[in-house]
Amino acid sequence: MPNLDEDTLKAHLKTLHRSLNETDSADSELEMLLRQLDGDIQRLLDKKANDPDRNTYGLASRAQELTAKFAVRHPHLAPTLQELGRILANMGI
Repeated sequence: MPNLDEDTLKAHLKTLHRSLNETDSADSELEMLLRQLDGDIQRLLDKKANDPDRNTYGLASRAQELTAKFAVRHPHLAPTLQELGRILANMGI
């Protein structure tokens, strides 16, 4: 059964996708990187549900790197990416 952190993370990913779909300024590189991160998060959550002791380190760092990389070109997405990184870090992912 998902916990509150996972529910929050999934809701935030939906918000990020919605924001990305509503913007005209998103470039293909950003879309590709966000979709890769999203897929990795989904796979990790599935694996973590089956093996709670699984090492999940690294996705929070990737979210933070995406934030830094795209904050200048896509300032409207920066707060959402920052929050995603914060949620992942709090989950220990």
